[in-house]
Amino acid sequence: MPVVELAPEEVAARKPYLDWGLTEEEYQRLADKLGRLPNFTEVGLASGMWSEHCAYKYSKPILKQFWTHNDRVLMGPGEGAGVIDIGEGKAVVFKAESHNHPSAVEPYEGAATGVGGIIRDIFSIGAEPVALLDSLSFGELDDAHVRHLVDRVVAGIGGYGNAIGIPTIGGETNFDATYAKNPLVNAMCVGVMDRDAIQRGRAAGAGNAIIYVGAKTGRDGINGASFASAEFSDAADADRAAVQVGDPFMEKLLTDACLDVSRAHRDVLVGIQDMGAAGLVSSSVEMADKAGAGMLLDLDLVPQREPGMTPYEIMLSESQERMLLCVQAGAEQEVMDVFTQSGLDAVVIGRVTDGQQYQLVQHGKLVCDVPVSLLTDDAPVYHQVGIRPERLAHPAADFEPVLDNPEATWLDMMAQPTIASKRSLFQRYDAQVKTNTVVLPGADAGVIRVRGTHRALAVTTDSNGRYLYLDPERGGAMVVAEAARNLVATGAEPLGVTDCLNYGDPTNPEHFYELSASARGIVAATKALNTPVISGNVSLYNETDGAAIYPTPMIGMVGLVTDLDDITPNTFQQPNDRLYLVGQTGADFNGTELQKMVTGGVSGRLFDFDLDAEQHNQQALLNAIRAGLVTAAHDLSIGGFAVGLAEMAFGRGLGASVSYDVPVTWLFAETQSRFLVTVAPNRAAEFEAVMGSRAQLIGHTTAVARLVVDAHDATLDLPVARLQQSYEEAIPCLMQ
Repeated sequence: MPVVELAPEEVAARKPYLDWGLTEEEYQRLADKLGRLPNFTEVGLASGMWSEHCAYKYSKPILKQFWTHNDRVLMGPGEGAGVIDIGEGKAVVFKAESHNHPSAVEPYEGAATGVGGIIRDIFSIGAEPVALLDSLSFGELDDAHVRHLVDRVVAGIGGYGNAIGIPTIGGETNFDATYAKNPLVNAMCVGVMDRDAIQRGRAAGAGNAIIYVGAKTGRDGINGASFASAEFSDAADADRAAVQVGDPFMEKLLTDACLDVSRAHRDVLVGIQDMGAAGLVSSSVEMADKAGAGMLLDLDLVPQREPGMTPYEIMLSESQERMLLCVQAGAEQEVMDVFTQSGLDAVVIGRVTDGQQYQLVQHGKLVCDVPVSLLTDDAPVYHQVGIRPERLAHPAADFEPVLDNPEATWLDMMAQPTIASKRSLFQRYDAQVKTNTVVLPGADAGVIRVRGTHRALAVTTDSNGRYLYLDPERGGAMVVAEAARNLVATGAEPLGVTDCLNYGDPTNPEHFYELSASARGIVAATKALNTPVISGNVSLYNETDGAAIYPTPMIGMVGLVTDLDDITPNTFQQPNDRLYLVGQTGADFNGTELQKMVTGGVSGRLFDFDLDAEQHNQQALLNAIRAGLVTAAHDLSIGGFAVGLAEMAFGRGLGASVSYDVPVTWLFAETQSRFLVTVAPNRAAEFEAVMGSRAQLIGHTTAVARLVVDAHDATLDLPVARLQQSYEEAIPCLMQ
C-alpha cells in the first residue's frame, strides 16, 4: 500500500518513526541537529541511515577493534568489499552479507536477493565475480516449518546463482533448535581483478553527474535496513513488504555493463556503488560523504515501475539490480549508452554540488534539505556495557561421555544433520559454470583457479554458535582458526577474513557481552594467523519474543594456492600411505556434537584452545604440502577424529588401520589445531623431519574399505560403506 506522507507537525505528534526503528530520543536528536522539525521524508531517511544495519550504532565501537590491514591489503573496510593483493598483478575481492530477517519471512526471495546483493558489492569494486559461498543455520529438521525454510532458502540460492552464471563452490549448513525461528542466511562472493583497477564508491567534483542504472524502483523492500534492525514477534504479522524481489537475468546484464564501464571508461568514472540496504539514500549519501561533497537529486527522473511513489518510498526502496554512478560532466552519454544497449535504464538523476548539503526535489518542490553529515556522521553511537551471562560465570559440570556401544555412536554421529552430507542440498547449485572450479563443494574448502596464472584461490565459510554460547571469546578465536585450517588442509595460505556477525538484541547487556567478547577472540586469532578482517557486516536482533540465537559470527576466509600442484585432496588416495595425526587430543567434550547428540544441548565450560599451537601446526603442514610430501589432508573439527577419519575414507574404496592409544571417547573429542594427513611411504621420513613432534604416526590406509581403530579401551571396526550410508542418507530422509 502506498505510503501517505505527513506534515512535520503530524510526524512529531503521530510518531510513525517508532515503527521504523527510531526511538523518541533519536527523533529528538534529529530535530535538534536540524534546528527544526524534520519532515516525513527526512525522518524516513534517518530511520534507514541510522539503523544498526547502516550506522552500526551499537557495534561500531566493537568493529573499531578489528585488525584490518597488513602488507597485502589494498583496501579494507569502508567500501563495497575488501581487496587483497595475490601477486602477478592480480587482486582478490571478497565480502559476505547477511539476509537473515528477509529469509525468515520469504525464504526464496530472501536468500536469492542476498546472493544478488553480495554480487553487486564485488563488481562495484571493478572485480569480476568468480565464486559464491553460503553459510546457513536452521532449526532441527523434525520441524515442518524448518524443512520448508531449508528447501526454499536452498532453492533461492541456486535459483539466483545458477541463473547469473557464478559457481557456488562451498559453504556450510548447521542445524540447532536455537535457529528455528531465526535462520541465518549469510552469502559470500569472491571476485578477481587487476590490482591497479580498483573502483571506489565516491561522488566528487561539483557538476559531475549522478547516474542511476539498472532496474526500475518499486515498492518492494522499502526500509529493509530498519526491518533488519529489529527483532521478530510471533504476535505480529511478518513484514513481507520489506523483502525484495530479484531478477538474476537483469543482474547479469548489469554486472557485464558495470564491468565494461569500470574497464573501458575508467577515465570518466568517478565512483560507483550498489544500492543495497536503505536503497538510493544509502548509496547516494555515502558516495557524497566519502568525497566530502553535496548532492542534488531530482526524484521525478528516477525510473519507477509503480505510479505515485512518494519520496520516502523512492529513496528507501530496496528494489534489486540497481547501481549508482558518478560520472564526469560531459561524459554522461558514453556511459549511459553502455547500459541502454543492454536494455537497462540509465538516467542522470542529479549532480554533485559544492558544500555538503543533501537535497531532494520532487515535482519542483524541495522535499529534503539536510547536511550529508546528518545522515552519516551524526548517527548516534551507543557505548553499551555488557554483563557476563550467568551460564558463563557459573558453568555447569563438564560433560563426561560414557559410550556403551562406540560403533553405534560412530554411525549415529555421521547421521547428525550438522555433520551429515549436504550433497542433497548443494547439488542444487551449479558449481562448475565457467569451468574454473578445481575443488567442488563437500571438501574442506572450495578452490577456483585464477585465470592467466598458475595460482588458485581456496575459500571457506565457518561458524560454530555452540562454542561461542559456552565462551564467546575463546569460541570466536576457534571459528577463525577452523576457517584457516580448512584452507591450509587444501594447500592454501590464509589471506584474510570477511565476516557476518549474527547476534541477538544489542540493548540486552548479556547479548552485547557476547558480541564484545567474541570480537576479542576474533581479533586475537586474526592477528595470530595473519588474516586481517577486510570486509563484512553486522546482523543483530536475531531473536523472537526475546529468545535469541546463539552468538554466531560467520567467518569467510580466502587463501592463496601459489601453485596448482599444491592443491591437496581431503580423501585417501592410495593404499599403504602412512596416516598421521597432527596436533594433540584431549578430553574436550563441552560444546561438541557428541554432547548435543547425547544430552540434547550444550553446557559447561568450553575446553582450552592454544592459538600458538594452532599457528605452528598450520604453518608446518603448509610447508609439508608445498614440499610435495602430503597425499591428502583433512582438518578435524565437528565430530572429532572419528568423523574426520570416516570422511577421508569416502570416495575411493579405501580404508585404514589405526592404532591410537587414547580412551575411545576421545575419538569424538573436538580438540582444536588438529589434522589427519596421509603421506606416501617413501616420503614419510621427510614429512616427519618437517613436522617434528607435531605429527604422530597412527596407522596406514588399506585396500580394504573398512576402518579399524584400536583405541586404549576398545576396538572399532566398521565398513566404510556403512558409515557412508549413514552419512549420506540422513538429510534426504529427514527432509521427506
